[in-house]
Amino acid sequence: MPSRNLPYPVFDADNHMYETEEALTKFLPDNRKHVIEYVQVRGRTKIVVKGHISEFIPNPTFEVVAKPGAQEDYFRHGSGGKSYREVIGEPMKSIPAFREPAPRLEVMDELGLDYALMFPTLASLVEERLKDDPELTHDVIHALNRWMYETWSFNYEGRIFATPVITLPIVDRALEELEWCLERGAKTVLVRPAPVPGYRGSRSFGTEEFDPFWRACVSAGIPVSMHSSDAGYAEFVKVWEPADEYLPFKPTPFRLLTVSKRAIHDAMLALVCHGALSRNPDLRILSIENGASWVPHLFEGLVDVYAKMPQSFSEHPIDAFKRAIYISPFWEDNFVDIARTVGFDRVLFGSDWPHPEGMRDPLSFVDDLVGVSDEDKAKVMGGNMIELLKIATPART
Repeated sequence: MPSRNLPYPVFDADNHMYETEEALTKFLPDNRKHVIEYVQVRGRTKIVVKGHISEFIPNPTFEVVAKPGAQEDYFRHGSGGKSYREVIGEPMKSIPAFREPAPRLEVMDELGLDYALMFPTLASLVEERLKDDPELTHDVIHALNRWMYETWSFNYEGRIFATPVITLPIVDRALEELEWCLERGAKTVLVRPAPVPGYRGSRSFGTEEFDPFWRACVSAGIPVSMHSSDAGYAEFVKVWEPADEYLPFKPTPFRLLTVSKRAIHDAMLALVCHGALSRNPDLRILSIENGASWVPHLFEGLVDVYAKMPQSFSEHPIDAFKRAIYISPFWEDNFVDIARTVGFDRVLFGSDWPHPEGMRDPLSFVDDLVGVSDEDKAKVMGGNMIELLKIATPART
């Protein structure tokens, strides 16, 4: 039974699947089979991308995982001096609800969730490790999307909406992938909030080169999701703290304060300052699992630069941001202040279930909405997503 009875439908904008080993390999073309492999290292299975072992996700099989919400107290109150292992606690074996949509629906009912966006987990390491080969990146992403569609579909019983990935290096291929996903019922697509790699270096997806993709999303009537990922910002951190690879599960204080906020801040800045949001005024972007503490700093910067260079913008950049960007704050963020900054109709509830850094009981999020009207609570907890994804009939009222 749900921990609370809420008088409105609940849409969790941040749920995750745990992929199987074949997620990235089953549908790879024969000439790409060697790109993604799994090897045994001291009794543990590791993923190999183009011949390099990655520790970005230390257990890429997800056969044994941390319990949902294991780190919730840590993110709310700090570690209290506990080690990372003590914070994580005893692991658990993966259950069918982590891997398949039918058992996941049963758990969603137990948790009180009517709808959920379902994001991949392993996929977050792919694009950064293939960035020197755009054609290969598109091939691997398409293979992942084929697996995701076969396993989860993109619209399971009108309640679970898996998010296929669109990689942008070659715009024509991105448009082909988008059309493939739309034909199979995708309600949103996942774009990495990062500079777009290419054959001659990287560039901003806010430039006119990418307008055909943004226009196609607008024409299809879907929002674009930008979920926290490996955005390549570890390269910048390396000049301060040398390391072989960014390890999100072994952060240092410096990396935690730089990588986690700068990538999404700069991605949103690129969409605004390079004009994508103004040239495509009906484009809608969902910032998921990126928190919201970066928003005030971004607003402060935009106000300042607009005062100095108004001729560089076709509209006030804050207006463009507030029209297009939806934010899913972390529960440890100052939620009410953020909602008042961007508007309650631009805030989304997301629990990150079943990740350890997520919430054990997603509905407890409503407890943080202190002083918020019932109307605005209904928007945040589900109404905004229901409107964005054009869901006609709520599953529960």
